[in-house]
Amino acid sequence: MDKLKIEQDIVKVLKNIYDPEIPVNIYDLGLIYEITVNADAKVEITMTLTAPNCPMADELVESVNEGVRDVPGVKDVSINLTFEPPWDMANLSEEAKFELGFF
Repeated sequence: MDKLKIEQDIVKVLKNIYDPEIPVNIYDLGLIYEITVNADAKVEITMTLTAPNCPMADELVESVNEGVRDVPGVKDVSINLTFEPPWDMANLSEEAKFELGFF
């Protein structure tokens, strides 16, 4: 099992999941805090949302769960939704800042 390859494939999947209210993928938005692939190919993802009362919370978490579960080599997925630390604009990648017109 190539943990690095699995993690890279997970990032590709996450870069294709979008918050419907923001035209930037959840990875570049900085909603993904941590991706852990253990020796048994079980994946744990710690993520947040742009706001605790996000109306799309269930859909986003389910999209991450389904997308990551489909990555070749992944045996199981666990998603930890957290609001500590809370998301803020500093989490945006350079690509996201460009896409949103912050440059």
